[in-house]
Amino acid sequence: MSSLPQHLDLHLIRILYLLLVEKNVSRVALKLNQPQPSISASLRKLRELTGDPLLVRGARGMVPTQHGESLLKPAKRILDETESLFVKKSPFVPQEEARTFHIAAPDYLDSQFLPNVVAALRRGSPNSRVVIHSLGGGVDYIRMLSDGDMDLVIANWDEPPAHLHISKLFEDPIICTMRADSPYAKRTASDAMTIEDYLALPHVAPSQMLPGYHGVIDAFLERQGMQRKVAVESAYFGLIPYMLTQTDLVLTTGRQFMRFYEKTLPLKSFTVPVKFPPMRFYQLWHERVHQAPEHKWLRDQVSAAAKALVQK
Repeated sequence: MSSLPQHLDLHLIRILYLLLVEKNVSRVALKLNQPQPSISASLRKLRELTGDPLLVRGARGMVPTQHGESLLKPAKRILDETESLFVKKSPFVPQEEARTFHIAAPDYLDSQFLPNVVAALRRGSPNSRVVIHSLGGGVDYIRMLSDGDMDLVIANWDEPPAHLHISKLFEDPIICTMRADSPYAKRTASDAMTIEDYLALPHVAPSQMLPGYHGVIDAFLERQGMQRKVAVESAYFGLIPYMLTQTDLVLTTGRQFMRFYEKTLPLKSFTVPVKFPPMRFYQLWHERVHQAPEHKWLRDQVSAAAKALVQK
């Protein structure tokens, strides 16, 4: 397959198209605000490149040759496609669009947060599809964001990846919870747990999934020279509150996560005697979608859901 001649530039294609449409060198010169000899020189170059006269004399002026006529549509398509590369993208109209949004999030968020996000997306863009992905040990979310398989990741990190765009969503203060009728809970006030008690009690913790996700509690304790006694690890974080009701286990987690379970399960929460920083939740996205209107809209909906959560 022969390569495109290096001297066949876009301006020459535009002249070719106008000559085939106008069939007149003088009118093309006026349209392009160029001298007529320059357009005539371009026509000679086009004839050399194509090996065809392109325009010939007819009864009422110049007419395209058969080969010239066949070049009209390809030239127009090239010009249209080139123009579309530099034309500002039309605004995203969520009510009219049908997009698929891929969001990854852990299962230890506030029980209302993701439902509120989904509700906002359904109201705003009813023709769009929402896919919620879990964050497990085998999920390479950084690669998925860069490859376009994921649009947004929501989670908490001690140190979020520096090369991704980040927006803080909300903070969740740390508390610990256990069965309300356990011997320790019965004899201890909610604000009377000591550090010695906290470290000695049997804990249930989420399984380590990705660095910076569920390890924030133990990582902080380690930096303080402390270690708690983890008796149970579970990959199913949403089931842990139910485990508490039948065991002597203690769960350390965010207050907002526990709000729903405290209303429905016989649990008692304590002020943690360790000064943990709050869990900080963020949304992360890649540079490749940073300027895309539909992704800006998506992030705005997530931010609004987080703001409404904090205001409750």
